[in-house]
Amino acid sequence: MRFNQKLILLSFVVVTAQAVTGCGDKTSPPAEAPAAPAEAAPESEIVTLKPEGAALGGIKVEALVAKTIPRLLQAPGEVKANDYLSAQVTPRVPAQVVRRLAKLGDLVKAGQPLVTLTSVEVAEAQGEAQLKARDWSRVQELGEEVSGGRRYSEARVAAEQARAKLVAYGLSAADAAGKSGSPLGQFTLTAPRAGTVLNDAFVEGERIEPGRALFIIADESATWVEANLSPANANKVVEGGLARVQVDGQWLDGRVVQKHHLIDESTRTIPVRIEVKASGDHLHTGEFVDCRIEIGNIDNAIAVPNDALYQGADGNWAVFVQEGETQFRRVKVSIIEDLGERKQIEGVKPGAMVATQGAFYLNSELSKGSLGDAD
Repeated sequence: MRFNQKLILLSFVVVTAQAVTGCGDKTSPPAEAPAAPAEAAPESEIVTLKPEGAALGGIKVEALVAKTIPRLLQAPGEVKANDYLSAQVTPRVPAQVVRRLAKLGDLVKAGQPLVTLTSVEVAEAQGEAQLKARDWSRVQELGEEVSGGRRYSEARVAAEQARAKLVAYGLSAADAAGKSGSPLGQFTLTAPRAGTVLNDAFVEGERIEPGRALFIIADESATWVEANLSPANANKVVEGGLARVQVDGQWLDGRVVQKHHLIDESTRTIPVRIEVKASGDHLHTGEFVDCRIEIGNIDNAIAVPNDALYQGADGNWAVFVQEGETQFRRVKVSIIEDLGERKQIEGVKPGAMVATQGAFYLNSELSKGSLGDAD
């Protein structure tokens, strides 16, 4: 009886263990962690134009080519008259203005009358010259043998000295010889060279002291621009090097002709003189301009015209690369160097077809597309 009870108890334990084991085998594996949500796709940088869009936006495309370009040094500059092609017209004795014969901005020829003056000193010198001339004329008629060698020489020298004094006063040859027909003491100053009248600060009737400039005349066909450089940068510039000057939104070609050897005490810079050939009425003395001076070369450089670049609201620069007949992609680039009308960039490989004109139009079309997607 006890044996049967033990057997029954043992059987119950085995059955219970199997039941427990069976339950464990049927347990489901733990569920997998939920996948992370996918990142949002970035905003599209591609714009597709309608067939007539390229013509409407004035878009032009150019293949980028890596090439050697000049390295430019940027500096502020000031337009100045070319002193080697300029002249001042000044009286050499106290005088009074009788009549103005030229005015500011006039183009004058060498020897052209500019102003008529009158002077007491000139009148006295002219009277003396006339007396000496008559005396010399009489001695000449008598001849050296009759008048004597000493008297002959003295009369000749006195006449020449009196005429030279008038020339030293600034009188023309006709005025000095008394052949102009002008009243005694009245004389005319003429242009010493051809050029443009840049200054004429006087009025008729005004008394003028010796040495005061009545006119400044300059040949504006070759004007100076003085660029102010730090001593370190000035050392990189060589005379004869090419340069460019931006005036009224236009770039004019120039050439470095001189470098100063002394530092400007007020600016602590060294002026570098650029000679620029005049092109229309662009250069005005005293005007401040932007200069670019060549100081070497950059090899394998990628450069695009300024019109190819677009600056976004974030301050970043971009160009538009053509990927299809009417499809363009906006590509961010970095400006490495300002070359004047072009800029050296990086971020686009050589051979890429870049829109050299119409970047603003393409960006506006891209913005319209972005607004449409948002709606």
